[in-house]
Amino acid sequence: MLAAYDQQVRGWTPTHPPHGVHHQRTGPVLRIVGQHRGLIDPPVDTGLRGADLDQLITAQRDFFATRGEAVEWKTRAHDQPADLPQRLLAAGFTPEDTETVLIGAVEQMATDPLLPAGVSLRQVSGRADLERIAAVQSQVWNADLSWLAEDLHARVSAAPDDVAVLVAEVEGRVVSAAWLVLKPGTGFAGLWGGSTVSAWRGRGIYRALVARRAQLALQRGVRYLQVDASGDSKPILVRMGFVEVTTTTPYVWKS
Repeated sequence: MLAAYDQQVRGWTPTHPPHGVHHQRTGPVLRIVGQHRGLIDPPVDTGLRGADLDQLITAQRDFFATRGEAVEWKTRAHDQPADLPQRLLAAGFTPEDTETVLIGAVEQMATDPLLPAGVSLRQVSGRADLERIAAVQSQVWNADLSWLAEDLHARVSAAPDDVAVLVAEVEGRVVSAAWLVLKPGTGFAGLWGGSTVSAWRGRGIYRALVARRAQLALQRGVRYLQVDASGDSKPILVRMGFVEVTTTTPYVWKS
Protein backbone atom coordinates (compact mmCIF):
# COMPACT_ATOMS: atom_id res chain seq x y z
CA MET A 1 0.00 0.00 0.00
CA LEU A 2 2.79 2.43 0.87
CA ALA A 3 4.59 1.75 -2.40
CA ALA A 4 1.37 2.33 -4.36
CA TYR A 5 0.74 5.54 -2.39
CA ASP A 6 4.23 6.86 -3.12
CA GLN A 7 4.01 5.98 -6.80
CA GLN A 8 0.43 7.02 -7.56
CA VAL A 9 -0.73 9.66 -5.07
CA ARG A 10 2.38 11.73 -4.50
CA GLY A 11 2.97 14.15 -7.33
CA TRP A 12 -0.38 13.35 -8.97
CA THR A 13 -1.79 16.15 -11.14
CA PRO A 14 -5.46 16.44 -12.18
CA THR A 15 -6.47 16.65 -15.82
CA HIS A 16 -8.96 19.39 -14.94
CA PRO A 17 -7.62 21.46 -12.04
CA PRO A 18 -9.76 24.15 -10.42
CA HIS A 19 -9.78 27.51 -12.17
CA GLY A 20 -6.69 29.50 -11.25
CA VAL A 21 -4.83 26.52 -9.76
CA HIS A 22 -1.59 25.54 -11.49
CA HIS A 23 0.54 22.43 -11.01
CA GLN A 24 4.17 23.12 -11.85
CA ARG A 25 7.11 20.74 -11.95
CA THR A 26 10.10 22.54 -10.50
CA GLY A 27 13.13 20.31 -10.28
CA PRO A 28 12.17 17.12 -8.42
CA VAL A 29 9.07 18.53 -6.66
CA LEU A 30 5.51 19.42 -7.62
CA ARG A 31 4.54 23.01 -6.84
CA ILE A 32 0.85 23.91 -6.63
CA VAL A 33 -0.07 27.58 -6.99
CA GLY A 34 -3.44 29.29 -6.68
CA GLN A 35 -4.91 27.59 -3.61
CA HIS A 36 -5.47 29.26 -0.24
CA ARG A 37 -1.76 28.62 0.35
CA GLY A 38 0.96 27.16 -1.83
CA LEU A 39 1.86 23.49 -1.64
CA ILE A 40 5.09 21.64 -2.32
CA ASP A 41 4.58 17.91 -2.82
CA PRO A 42 7.94 16.12 -3.05
CA PRO A 43 8.81 12.53 -3.94
CA VAL A 44 10.12 10.18 -1.26
CA ASP A 45 13.63 11.34 -2.13
CA THR A 46 14.44 14.44 -4.18
CA GLY A 47 17.94 13.06 -4.74
CA LEU A 48 19.42 16.26 -3.30
CA ARG A 49 21.59 16.57 -0.24
CA GLY A 50 23.22 19.31 1.81
CA ALA A 51 23.50 22.71 0.15
CA ASP A 52 21.65 21.52 -2.97
CA LEU A 53 18.61 20.56 -0.90
CA ASP A 54 18.81 23.86 0.99
CA GLN A 55 18.80 25.70 -2.33
CA LEU A 56 15.67 23.84 -3.48
CA ILE A 57 13.88 24.66 -0.22
CA THR A 58 14.75 28.35 -0.23
CA ALA A 59 13.86 28.67 -3.92
CA GLN A 60 10.33 27.42 -3.22
CA ARG A 61 10.03 29.61 -0.12
CA ASP A 62 11.20 32.67 -2.03
CA PHE A 63 8.85 31.95 -4.95
CA PHE A 64 5.85 32.23 -2.66
CA ALA A 65 7.38 35.11 -0.69
CA THR A 66 7.39 37.22 -3.84
CA ARG A 67 3.68 36.44 -4.18
CA GLY A 68 3.03 37.35 -0.55
CA GLU A 69 1.65 33.87 0.10
CA ALA A 70 2.20 31.12 2.64
CA VAL A 71 3.49 27.75 1.45
CA GLU A 72 3.31 24.22 2.86
CA TRP A 73 6.02 21.63 2.28
CA LYS A 74 4.28 18.29 2.82
CA THR A 75 6.62 15.75 4.45
CA ARG A 76 6.14 12.08 5.24
CA ALA A 77 7.93 10.14 7.96
CA HIS A 78 9.78 7.88 5.52
CA ASP A 79 11.08 10.71 3.31
CA GLN A 80 14.79 11.00 2.63
CA PRO A 81 17.15 12.45 3.60
CA ALA A 82 16.45 12.12 7.32
CA ASP A 83 17.56 15.70 7.98
CA LEU A 84 14.90 17.23 5.69
CA PRO A 85 12.79 18.50 8.64
CA GLN A 86 15.82 20.22 10.16
CA ARG A 87 16.60 21.90 6.86
CA LEU A 88 13.01 23.11 6.54
CA LEU A 89 13.20 24.53 10.07
CA ALA A 90 16.44 26.31 9.20
CA ALA A 91 14.70 27.90 6.20
CA GLY A 92 11.95 29.33 8.41
CA PHE A 93 9.28 26.65 8.02
CA THR A 94 7.22 25.65 11.07
CA PRO A 95 5.67 22.19 11.60
CA GLU A 96 1.93 21.86 12.07
CA ASP A 97 0.16 18.86 13.60
CA THR A 98 1.31 15.45 12.41
CA GLU A 99 -1.38 13.24 10.88
CA THR A 100 -1.43 9.52 10.12
CA VAL A 101 -1.68 8.36 6.51
CA LEU A 102 -4.20 5.52 6.45
CA ILE A 103 -5.23 3.41 3.47
CA GLY A 104 -8.25 1.15 3.21
CA ALA A 105 -9.64 -1.22 0.61
CA VAL A 106 -12.75 0.29 -0.98
CA GLU A 107 -14.62 -3.04 -1.15
CA GLN A 108 -14.24 -3.48 2.59
CA MET A 109 -15.45 0.04 3.43
CA ALA A 110 -18.37 0.30 1.00
CA THR A 111 -21.14 -0.68 3.41
CA ASP A 112 -24.58 0.86 3.96
CA PRO A 113 -24.21 3.99 6.14
CA LEU A 114 -25.64 3.56 9.63
CA LEU A 115 -26.97 6.92 10.78
CA PRO A 116 -28.39 7.94 14.16
CA ALA A 117 -32.06 8.86 14.26
CA GLY A 118 -32.80 12.25 12.81
CA VAL A 119 -29.63 12.48 10.69
CA SER A 120 -29.63 12.33 6.91
CA LEU A 121 -26.90 12.45 4.26
CA ARG A 122 -27.11 14.58 1.14
CA GLN A 123 -24.69 15.21 -1.72
CA VAL A 124 -24.33 18.92 -2.44
CA SER A 125 -22.67 21.20 -4.97
CA GLY A 126 -24.45 24.56 -4.70
CA ARG A 127 -22.60 27.59 -3.40
CA ALA A 128 -25.02 28.14 -0.50
CA ASP A 129 -24.45 24.62 0.82
CA LEU A 130 -20.68 24.95 0.43
CA GLU A 131 -20.75 28.18 2.42
CA ARG A 132 -22.70 26.38 5.16
CA ILE A 133 -19.99 23.71 5.20
CA ALA A 134 -17.26 26.35 5.55
CA ALA A 135 -19.15 27.94 8.43
CA VAL A 136 -19.47 24.61 10.26
CA GLN A 137 -15.80 23.78 9.70
CA SER A 138 -14.84 27.20 11.04
CA GLN A 139 -16.99 26.57 14.10
CA VAL A 140 -15.52 23.12 14.75
CA TRP A 141 -11.90 24.23 14.40
CA ASN A 142 -12.35 27.71 15.89
CA ALA A 143 -10.59 29.21 12.88
CA ASP A 144 -11.50 31.20 9.78
CA LEU A 145 -12.03 28.54 7.12
CA SER A 146 -14.27 30.68 4.93
CA TRP A 147 -11.88 30.02 2.02
CA LEU A 148 -13.12 26.43 1.99
CA ALA A 149 -16.39 27.37 0.24
CA GLU A 150 -14.55 28.80 -2.77
CA ASP A 151 -12.06 25.92 -2.76
CA LEU A 152 -14.80 23.29 -2.90
CA HIS A 153 -16.81 25.26 -5.44
CA ALA A 154 -13.77 25.50 -7.73
CA ARG A 155 -13.07 21.78 -7.40
CA VAL A 156 -16.64 20.73 -8.14
CA SER A 157 -16.94 23.18 -11.03
CA ALA A 158 -13.71 21.95 -12.64
CA ALA A 159 -14.30 18.21 -12.26
CA PRO A 160 -17.86 17.46 -11.09
CA ASP A 161 -17.46 13.71 -11.69
CA ASP A 162 -14.33 13.51 -9.55
CA VAL A 163 -15.45 15.34 -6.39
CA ALA A 164 -18.40 14.36 -4.20
CA VAL A 165 -19.30 16.62 -1.28
CA LEU A 166 -21.64 15.24 1.39
CA VAL A 167 -23.36 16.86 4.33
CA ALA A 168 -24.91 15.24 7.37
CA GLU A 169 -27.96 17.23 8.42
CA VAL A 170 -30.34 17.39 11.36
CA GLU A 171 -33.58 19.23 10.61
CA GLY A 172 -31.83 21.07 7.78
CA ARG A 173 -28.81 22.06 9.89
CA VAL A 174 -25.37 20.85 8.81
CA VAL A 175 -23.66 18.94 11.64
CA SER A 176 -20.86 17.38 9.59
CA ALA A 177 -19.48 17.45 6.07
CA ALA A 178 -16.97 15.41 4.10
CA TRP A 179 -15.82 15.04 0.54
CA LEU A 180 -14.41 12.37 -1.74
CA VAL A 181 -11.72 13.36 -4.26
CA LEU A 182 -11.05 10.81 -6.99
CA LYS A 183 -7.65 10.67 -8.67
CA PRO A 184 -8.27 9.40 -12.22
CA GLY A 185 -5.40 7.36 -13.58
CA THR A 186 -4.63 5.91 -10.14
CA GLY A 187 -6.26 3.32 -7.92
CA PHE A 188 -6.87 5.90 -5.20
CA ALA A 189 -9.40 8.39 -3.94
CA GLY A 190 -8.89 10.74 -1.00
CA LEU A 191 -11.23 11.26 1.94
CA TRP A 192 -11.27 14.80 3.35
CA GLY A 193 -13.29 16.66 5.94
CA GLY A 194 -15.49 14.73 8.31
CA SER A 195 -15.35 17.16 11.24
CA THR A 196 -18.55 17.04 13.29
CA VAL A 197 -20.04 19.63 15.65
CA SER A 198 -19.45 18.67 19.27
CA ALA A 199 -23.08 17.87 20.14
CA TRP A 200 -23.20 15.12 17.47
CA ARG A 201 -19.82 13.46 17.93
CA GLY A 202 -19.56 9.83 18.97
CA ARG A 203 -22.80 8.80 17.26
CA GLY A 204 -21.43 7.19 14.10
CA ILE A 205 -21.79 10.10 11.67
CA TYR A 206 -18.12 10.04 10.68
CA ARG A 207 -18.28 6.29 9.99
CA ALA A 208 -21.43 6.78 7.91
CA LEU A 209 -19.75 9.46 5.81
CA VAL A 210 -16.79 7.13 5.19
CA ALA A 211 -19.11 4.30 4.19
CA ARG A 212 -21.13 6.42 1.78
CA ARG A 213 -18.03 7.86 0.13
CA ALA A 214 -16.64 4.34 -0.19
CA GLN A 215 -19.84 3.31 -1.99
CA LEU A 216 -19.36 6.18 -4.44
CA ALA A 217 -15.71 5.23 -4.95
CA LEU A 218 -16.64 1.59 -5.57
CA GLN A 219 -19.03 2.69 -8.30
CA ARG A 220 -16.07 4.38 -10.01
CA GLY A 221 -13.78 1.37 -9.79
CA VAL A 222 -11.48 2.84 -7.15
CA ARG A 223 -9.34 0.31 -5.26
CA TYR A 224 -8.04 2.28 -2.27
CA LEU A 225 -9.19 5.10 -0.02
CA GLN A 226 -6.51 7.33 1.52
CA VAL A 227 -6.92 9.55 4.58
CA ASP A 228 -4.62 11.98 6.37
CA ALA A 229 -6.14 11.25 9.76
CA SER A 230 -6.16 13.33 12.92
CA GLY A 231 -5.82 11.74 16.33
CA ASP A 232 -9.62 11.81 16.69
CA SER A 233 -10.43 10.02 13.43
CA LYS A 234 -7.53 7.55 13.36
CA PRO A 235 -9.01 5.09 15.93
CA ILE A 236 -12.35 5.04 14.10
CA LEU A 237 -10.70 4.34 10.75
CA VAL A 238 -8.43 1.63 12.17
CA ARG A 239 -11.47 -0.13 13.63
CA MET A 240 -13.05 0.02 10.18
CA GLY A 241 -10.02 -1.74 8.69
CA PHE A 242 -7.81 1.09 7.47
CA VAL A 243 -4.06 0.45 7.70
CA GLU A 244 -1.43 2.93 8.87
CA VAL A 245 1.34 3.28 6.28
CA THR A 246 3.21 6.43 7.40
CA THR A 247 2.67 9.83 8.97
CA THR A 248 2.62 13.26 7.37
CA THR A 249 3.63 16.61 8.80
CA PRO A 250 3.07 19.91 6.98
CA TYR A 251 5.92 22.40 7.32
CA VAL A 252 4.56 25.88 6.69
CA TRP A 253 6.28 29.15 5.87
CA LYS A 254 4.30 32.38 6.19
CA SER A 255 5.27 35.77 4.84
